[in-house]
Amino acid sequence: MEDSEDEKFMALALDEAKKGLGRTSPNPCVGAVIVRDGRLLASGWHKKAGTPHAERNAIANALAAGVDLQGAVIYVTLEPCSHTGRTPPCCDALIKHHFSRVVVGMGDPNPLVNGRGIALLKGAGIEVTCGVLEEECRAINRPFLKYITTGRPWMIMKAGLSLDGRLNYKRGESGWMTGGESLHRVHQIRNCVDAIMVGRGTVAADDPSLTTRLQGEETGKDPVRVILDSHLSLSADRKVFHLESDAPTLVFCGDDVSEEKRRFVTRPGVEVCSVESDSRGLNLGLVLDELGRREICSVLVEGGGALHATLLGRHLYDEAVLFYGLLFAGDGGIPLLEGWSAGTRGGAPHISAPEYEHPGGELMIRGLLDYSRCP
Repeated sequence: MEDSEDEKFMALALDEAKKGLGRTSPNPCVGAVIVRDGRLLASGWHKKAGTPHAERNAIANALAAGVDLQGAVIYVTLEPCSHTGRTPPCCDALIKHHFSRVVVGMGDPNPLVNGRGIALLKGAGIEVTCGVLEEECRAINRPFLKYITTGRPWMIMKAGLSLDGRLNYKRGESGWMTGGESLHRVHQIRNCVDAIMVGRGTVAADDPSLTTRLQGEETGKDPVRVILDSHLSLSADRKVFHLESDAPTLVFCGDDVSEEKRRFVTRPGVEVCSVESDSRGLNLGLVLDELGRREICSVLVEGGGALHATLLGRHLYDEAVLFYGLLFAGDGGIPLLEGWSAGTRGGAPHISAPEYEHPGGELMIRGLLDYSRCP
């Protein structure tokens, strides 16, 4: 009975955690609920780095409602922290308010935590149960888990395609493959990532804004815009350089581009960054390292075909989100993976744990990239 009840309340804590998707970097998304005798007393979630964590928000909400916390049980999706960072340790608050039991979804791989929180709670005489809905708790924090262990962001391939795998109808020109509901779904995904990345060709052909535009009463946030332009050859009149947005635009060029040329856009909110490059273009590993240093934990890559091919070919993608319109474009357009071939079935990356949606009757496939069969 306890197992099913634990899963029930951890699912509620997960619902709380999801409210922070795309808002908490470089921190994880965390939710917490407080329970006594099978009854929900209060809940809370982490809203933004530097603000109170989920446990403290749940405690504050309980106290504001006049709840006596002594002997209560708290469900939290991630191991409570035991160190002082931007905020005080949550373990101290749980001990102070005399919780009888703490149910944890998953441990925190952050070297500053990594089992210390659980040990501290047990040392204070609090019963701790770990691993409840662990896979679900891990799934909502894949970007954080990669960032905290590698220093690099979670990389997502996103594309709108024809049924024959084309990004557009004619090389060098913009061309929509999917309809309005798929587009709205794209903006919902943009709303949950830290950054959006495109290559020079996409900006030149489409002149995109790369912002988040949601419908109705939904409130969105713009991701950081990342543009890869090895030779800094884009025109300064592109929309992406003249936006009224809270998020900056980062333009990555090669380290051989002159300082004078790097000043091609002087508008606030636009920054030019240089990294090593070679005959194949920018060193994308260094680009990802720099994004990690800027505490960017997730990146949605929206093209073009050469960039998708390079990232996939170098095994730098973690996830794919592909939208298929119900049409054929022919061979005049750019393929999803331009200039790259797996060679054989044995060398082909696979999508694992696929999920399917049908926005507007079209097809969306989402899943993790599996390179285990690749050489």
